[in-house]
Amino acid sequence: YIISGTIILIGTVSLFTNGLNQGIDFSGGRNYIVSFDNKVETEKLRTLLSESFDGEALSVITIKSNEADKGDNRVRISTNFKISEQSQEIDDEIHTRLYNGLKPVLGGVSKDEFINKNIISSQKVGPAIADDIKNSAVWAMILSILGIGLYIFIRFRNIAFSLGAMFSLAHDAFIIIICYSLFYKIMPFALEVDQSFVAAILTIIGFSVNDTVVIFDRIREYKGLYPNRPLKELLNDSLNSTLGRTFSTSFTVLLVLLCILFLGGDVIRGFMFALVVGTVAGSYSTLFLAVPVVFETMIRGKKKNKKDLGVAK
Repeated sequence: YIISGTIILIGTVSLFTNGLNQGIDFSGGRNYIVSFDNKVETEKLRTLLSESFDGEALSVITIKSNEADKGDNRVRISTNFKISEQSQEIDDEIHTRLYNGLKPVLGGVSKDEFINKNIISSQKVGPAIADDIKNSAVWAMILSILGIGLYIFIRFRNIAFSLGAMFSLAHDAFIIIICYSLFYKIMPFALEVDQSFVAAILTIIGFSVNDTVVIFDRIREYKGLYPNRPLKELLNDSLNSTLGRTFSTSFTVLLVLLCILFLGGDVIRGFMFALVVGTVAGSYSTLFLAVPVVFETMIRGKKKNKKDLGVAK
């Protein structure tokens, strides 16, 4: 409890001071579909454009790559640069910054040709739409945790297990958010809060609850086999009997995620970073938070029942 409380306290301070690096999905922005005559590397384009747009949130994704026709290579470029401003001058400025940033790979194309030929389409995601996406993401996380809590309650018929699971899952989600707030300014790759970030949190929620259910099943099994065993001893035995399985599963998953994080492209590194943090936090919270919360809740329930019986007597 002290370790988790300290981390959450530090993270809360960071959220109020550093904030989060919100991506296009959550802050709003402009999307451009740009066509190139030759094949291009998205990481190279992102580096060029990051300098041109003064380090503002930027996304560069390949949307079409046809090996048979190298004249049709398209990427989607998104930026939240001055999204709150609506004037035509801002649109012209962004076109200029796009052209200046991409000039090394355009092959001598003029600015007018770039705007009229290379920019196939453009779209603006306003702050209002971004707020709707943000609210939907928050509700998705809340409802997923509540839904899993309801499932645990139906499966184990005990509110203690449900509270332990929900507390653990909420802790995992918040740890990922905290790490994004603490490290987005110092990491060599982008840590943007966008829909991929939300997908990573929901993935970790689903992964973490799997280990939790395994341990809870063992607790229920031991409770039936050893009804007179003290609760603390019973929970410890259940944890120890599943410890090897927990570590082997988490380690193999973590090994694959680390390989993708360090050997994969920059486009997915933010997503993989969230999964790595969530895997470690999920294993930790299952062992050191979910089961202790179950223990605390059961002990308090027993004390309350004894007190009620004494009053009735």
